[in-house]
Amino acid sequence: MDRTEVENRVKKVIASVLKINEGNISSEANFIFDLGADSLQSLQLVAGFEEEFDIEMDEDAALGVHSVSEAVNFIKTYVDVKV
Repeated sequence: MDRTEVENRVKKVIASVLKINEGNISSEANFIFDLGADSLQSLQLVAGFEEEFDIEMDEDAALGVHSVSEAVNFIKTYVDVKV
């Protein structure tokens, strides 16, 4: 799966969980400071990413991811291993 596809799917999950327009999500956006996610929503994002990509992530490591581009890189490592 290429990076663009992963990023598009990540943005779709973020938009759904945070109830924001997907078009307002930039690659550099920080989940908390730019997109307004709280701690519960951070957990929901992890769960949403796992469901969207059919992967199981290290939750502690996943919660250390703070931006959209970091999430794409993090998820891509799981997706690349799975394939």
